Amino acid sequence: MPPLKDEDASWRPGRDADSPRPIIVPVEGVAPSAMRDMFDEARGSRRHEAIDILAPRGTPVIAADDGVVKKLFTSVPGGLTIYEFDPDERFCYYYAHLDRYAPGLHEGQSVRRGEIIGYVGTTGNAPEDTPHLHFALIRLDPDKRWWKGTYVNPYPLLAASAAR
Repeated sequence: MPPLKDEDASWRPGRDADSPRPIIVPVEGVAPSAMRDMFDEARGSRRHEAIDILAPRGTPVIAADDGVVKKLFTSVPGGLTIYEFDPDERFCYYYAHLDRYAPGLHEGQSVRRGEIIGYVGTTGNAPEDTPHLHFALIRLDPDKRWWKGTYVNPYPLLAASAAR
């Protein structure tokens, strides 16, 4: 699938400068209506602070927005992950539990909205029988440290993508 173009994605009058840019569902073939808001659900002693998008293992994961791949990382909870900064470096898109990265994906790479960046999997602490993309939106702190950022519920933005 070629990267998508969306003139709506850039700042425009009437859009709050602190608001995230419009985004698309980052799993190919998944409609916004197929997702549910689980941002505030409990996960043990903490809030989930993300959306899990269920899809068969190997389904392409696509960039939710234009941006730059800042970090490719493997962690115990997230498994194979991607941290993508938006073009304004105000927000970070976090993609986790990937089966694998798209061939050639590397840190510092610019990506376009809709470009394949990885594939749905169950790495990290994801249940082996429940392949999904764990997708989070993080408002970056002034020093651009995603691990110190504030999580923002991406569900309303993903649901709004159906209306565009």
